[in-house]
Amino acid sequence: MPKKSIAKTNKDDQVIDSMLRPSSWQDYIGQEHIKKGLRVILAAAKKRNESSDHLLFYGQAGLGKTTLANLIAKEMNANLKIASGPTLEKVGDIVATLSNLENGDILFIDEAHRLNRVIEEALYPAMESRKIHIIIGKGPASRTICLDLPPFTLIAATTRPNLLSSPLRSRFGAAFRLDYYEVKDIEIIIKRSAEILGIGIDLGAVSIIANASRFTPRIANRLLKRSRDFAEVNNINMIDSETAYKTLNLLEIDKIGLEIADRQLLEAIIKKFNGGPVGASNLAAAIGEDKEIIEEVFEPYLIRIGMIQRTSSGRVATEKAYKHLRNVKHEV
Repeated sequence: MPKKSIAKTNKDDQVIDSMLRPSSWQDYIGQEHIKKGLRVILAAAKKRNESSDHLLFYGQAGLGKTTLANLIAKEMNANLKIASGPTLEKVGDIVATLSNLENGDILFIDEAHRLNRVIEEALYPAMESRKIHIIIGKGPASRTICLDLPPFTLIAATTRPNLLSSPLRSRFGAAFRLDYYEVKDIEIIIKRSAEILGIGIDLGAVSIIANASRFTPRIANRLLKRSRDFAEVNNINMIDSETAYKTLNLLEIDKIGLEIADRQLLEAIIKKFNGGPVGASNLAAAIGEDKEIIEEVFEPYLIRIGMIQRTSSGRVATEKAYKHLRNVKHEV
């Protein structure tokens, strides 16, 4: 596909994703414990006519951290400014970001675990006392300038909260862990998304996509979009069970959502390391993948569904993994 077409496809997908993003608390399915906690925090802040405390959201990718930030901004009638940990490399980057905030703004920093320590230290006084300390010059002639910031709320999102320094974590007024979704909630999300996209889908297809979604709304919506593509190309008026299965087969995804890379990881543990235990570094070398990707992307879901266990000696494949790999060739 030409680069221009690829860029257009990616842009179209981004537009669709924006359409599917919940625009109200009523549309935001699941994570009830978080919504209850936020309801109290935001209501109290509004009653005092103050900015909300700084908030930390953590959990696997695709569970709704960015959506929560958008809903909070809407609830507080505030402007949402978005930044990403990897793009904030120098003190000047965070100073420029913070100095452009206006009264009541919300600053959302995604991938906060990738902030370097210098940036974290610059955030401490900003979060605690709404001040920025800027060092002008070098050596004995250097001097520090202190700039005041307007009231603002920092919302940080991360998949690796353990990589945030303790001083930074302690400065958040509340931290919320986003859990994997229940299948019934994923099914509701799929039905809502299908309605927004104007797609006909039967209950069997909804169930198939939900069970392959890895309990994650973003993945569920992605599989729904690919099912729609398959249906349109093949002149199918409604996504039924057969269409959903054929879409998964085309993508080489099995009925519980495991992709090729997931199955390769399980096969490596079983065949190359006799079922384990095996360390993440050795496993990464065996399948040619980054250790961080294994720990952040593959492991959480495989542990969640009982395919592997993580012990003090390393990763171990379970009997469930052996059984699944024996049967999967009949599915994909």
